[in-house]
Amino acid sequence: MTPILTAANLHKSFSGGGMFRAVTGEKRAVIDASFELAAGETLAIVGESGSGKSTTARMAMRLLPIDSGQMLWDGEDVSSLSARALRSRRHFIQMVFQDPFASLNPRMKIWESVAEGLRVHHRDLSHSQRRQRVAETLALCGLDDSGMDRYPHQFSGGQRQRIGIARALVVEPKVLVLDEPVSALDVSVQAQILNLLNKLQRDRGLSYLFISHDLSVVRHIADRVAVMFAGRIVETGSAETVFGRCRHPYTQALLDARPIAHPAERALDSVPVAADEGVAGSGCPFQLRCPRVQADCANFDCRLNAEGYACLHPCR
Repeated sequence: MTPILTAANLHKSFSGGGMFRAVTGEKRAVIDASFELAAGETLAIVGESGSGKSTTARMAMRLLPIDSGQMLWDGEDVSSLSARALRSRRHFIQMVFQDPFASLNPRMKIWESVAEGLRVHHRDLSHSQRRQRVAETLALCGLDDSGMDRYPHQFSGGQRQRIGIARALVVEPKVLVLDEPVSALDVSVQAQILNLLNKLQRDRGLSYLFISHDLSVVRHIADRVAVMFAGRIVETGSAETVFGRCRHPYTQALLDARPIAHPAERALDSVPVAADEGVAGSGCPFQLRCPRVQADCANFDCRLNAEGYACLHPCR
């Protein structure tokens, strides 16, 4: 079966300079990232801040240009399509953003925000038909139509995120890119939104590309996990494998960084996750922070092996 979303050897760099004159040179944000997403599946991309996961998601959406590599939507290569050509295909893949308030126009009524995609992809619908479609989609997301003519500030954070999900769903996409969709919400509300996403996936056969730094959240929603560090995917596999039998020391460090019931439960050789320690100039980017580092790590090409991890001296 053809994957519904395929990324092959994606690369993305950003140049310094401009108004920030003290920042010069080139920052390699994503390096040789490849993954596949099957229909009805949830793939989580996890990593600390600055690991490249959100940049990868935006390349998957084609919100950022791709320096090199291929991005396929349902088998079609969209890597080099123009903005105009992409416009007619945007209904295939939609995004739910981290901050539900910032992603909604404060001057637009809720129904108008949700209906924006309909005006682009379903121009044949009348005003009343658009309102009806919006009401139906809001209902799917647990909101009634009594608030359609209200504004974003009149809703709670959880309600605004439901509105953001409805806005993505209204054009009937096959893929949702969820960029930290619950990180700005209270824990109890997070559970409600995750339950909603699971229900929508079951009912509508959606595929999710789920971006998060919170492994506790990922464990409850992901079928497969890709772990990113310094722009590279360093481990990938089923959620069961990554959480239960991870091999890369960085993945273990992320797992060890989760809140634990008692300090004695933490692994003796664990390494704290700290983003300001830098990465090596060559070889494995994690070697400066790795408790298992050896001399040959300096020349390692960091490619995933057949077992799905990029490490010469894996855990266990």
